[in-house]
Parts: sequence; C-alpha cells; structure tokens
Amino acid sequence: MKKYKIGVIVHGPGIIDSGYAKKIIEILEDYGEVQSRLGGTMGRTAVIDAHMENVINIKDKLLPNQSIKLLAEDNEVLFLLNYGKSIITGHTFGFKVLNNAGKNINLIQIERPGESDGAIIQWNDYDNSFLINELKKRLNLSVTPSEEAISLVKNLTGFNRQDNLVERKVAGVSPGENIMLNGIIIGKVTGEELTIIAKDNKIVEMTGGKIKEHGLEKLGNIDLTTAIIKTGLLRKADGVKPRSIEHIQNENLVAAYLNHAAEDIYRFNNADILVSVGDDTTLLSSDILYRFNIPIIGITDGDLDKVVVQGFKLDESLIIQVQSGYDDIIGNEIFEKIFDGQESIHIESINEFKEEILNLVKESKLDYRIVDKQLS
Repeated sequence: MKKYKIGVIVHGPGIIDSGYAKKIIEILEDYGEVQSRLGGTMGRTAVIDAHMENVINIKDKLLPNQSIKLLAEDNEVLFLLNYGKSIITGHTFGFKVLNNAGKNINLIQIERPGESDGAIIQWNDYDNSFLINELKKRLNLSVTPSEEAISLVKNLTGFNRQDNLVERKVAGVSPGENIMLNGIIIGKVTGEELTIIAKDNKIVEMTGGKIKEHGLEKLGNIDLTTAIIKTGLLRKADGVKPRSIEHIQNENLVAAYLNHAAEDIYRFNNADILVSVGDDTTLLSSDILYRFNIPIIGITDGDLDKVVVQGFKLDESLIIQVQSGYDDIIGNEIFEKIFDGQESIHIESINEFKEEILNLVKESKLDYRIVDKQLS
C-alpha cells in the first residue's frame, strides 16, 4: 500500500471537543506520515484541554488558509477537519478557506463527523478515491461532490459590490446569535437570513441583524469581502474540563494590559496578572488564562454577549463592574496612569497591584461592584 504525506488542518474547538480530531488523525496515520496544524484561534484552548499540543501544532497563530498554504508545501494531500454548527456553515467555511488559500490545492474536507449530515468533500479535481473510500467506511460518512457543495454555498452566500458599497450574505444563522467580524462582536442576528452592508469600508447596515455600535467603533475600517464572519458561540461544548498548567512567576512580577478581544490572548501566558477591559474580553482572557494559572483583573460594565457556554475564573481574579458605558473610560485611565501607556509593567506585589487598580476606580466616583460569580 502506498504511504502518503498527509497534512491535516484542524479548525475550531468543536472537532477537538467531539474527539473526532484525535480519531481522524489516528486513522490517517495508518496511511502515511501525518503533519497537523491548527487553523484559527479558538481551537487552541480545546487542544490544550485535550492534551494534544504535541500532535496538533498550535505554536503559530495562523488562519486556516495560512495553515493550508504552509502544509501544502510538504504534503501531497491535505485534510481540513471541521465541525460547523450546520452542514451549510461547514460547506461555506471550506469553500471560502480554499478560495483564500488558492484553488489549486488537493484538499479533502471532513465536516461534522458523527452527525447524520456529516460528509466528506473532495475539493478540486484530484483523485483521492482510495483514501476517501477508506475514510467513508471507517467514519460512516457520505461523500458530497464539490460541485454540489459549491452550488449550495453560492446560493446562500456571496457578496455584491457596487462602487463603494458591499453587501455580503451570511449563511446558516439563527436569531439571537452574536455576529462576530474579525474577532469583534458587532451585533446580533434577528432573522433567519443575514446580510451585512458596508459603505466606504465601514459597516453601515444589516438586514436580519441588529448593529452593536460599540463593536463597530472598535472594528474601524474593514474589507467586508475578505473579513472573517462568525455567528453564535466560539466554543459550544458544555462539560468542558479545563486543563491546569503550572505557572512559574517571573522574578520581577509582570502585569499586562489588554483591551481588545480580537488580540492573541495566548501571548500573555508568561505574564503574572492581566488587566482586561470589556465584558467579552474579560470572559475570554479569564477563560484562557485559567489554564495557565494566571489571574486577571477585569474591568466590565455588564454588557456581556456571552461568546462561550462557560467561562472559567481563578479565585485570585478580580472582576470590577462599573457603570454602563464606563469600562473603556476606566480602562484608559488605568492604561495611562498605572501602565504609563505601556502594554506591560513590572509590579512589586499582585495584591498591592489589585489595591492600586481598586483605588483608581474608587477615585473616579463611579458606582461599581465586585463580581464574584463565575463568568458565564
């Protein structure tokens, strides 16, 4: 039997939490040498919880199309593993990722394994019939022709451009879901279909959705044709058992500052404490840094969009909820007065640092309260 050089792109926490990423990688190892990388950001936490960081490369922060391009250099066939919330979103994801990576790539997508509508898709005109038939049998999945997947996607997604106006359809949405664009929540879904409209590279309107103005302020200018759009939860699995990794404190304690949820929170895993500004930024940073035993000081105002089912918080963390709309103002004061405009500073003591933050909040004369409950 021929031995293949196989590249695997693992996308999102769902395929990892379900156990199928591990299962599929182990199956593929029967047919050749396998090299696996994560594509996307939120899957990192799931990889860590599953103790799979030595199997799936999570060292580099890469988009799925970037991981595809990288693995295509050394491998003859690539597998994209995904667990979309529906077969529509799964097909759409694969189609858009492949277009961004470059169409002439030998890519097989395994979508929603374990579900009744789970499928294997051979993108492009490559003959991988042996591997596909083996996986079809071993995973009990149907095979969807790429033409069928493309037809479905084109009917439900795509964009129209007219001069400086861009309209983009988003597939597979449900009312009440968050709308996240390039990592920032910009609104909520209100209908069964969603179209986002941009003028002069700024989001100006939605049909089937309600805009969150504060999110648009953070977002700024955007190319809507290439932006990454997600709706719903970033990690849907409940019953998550977070891993705990020992944190060795720096000789000179380091405090870091974060006020933007789209940033790479993992790069703060060598800090000793993190100040995070904003409800969802605080939820995510608390949840991720919980794994590294790094406490946070969160500045929030109660405007939580809830991007994960359950958020974890260390007992040593401190969540300060101020009056509505004032979290950014207090956050900026902390950044300027305590951090002196720097992303990180050295501190003498974590407890003293907490007191310094609390004193600044008290001096603002704003109403505030300490939120002790779990963030969720």
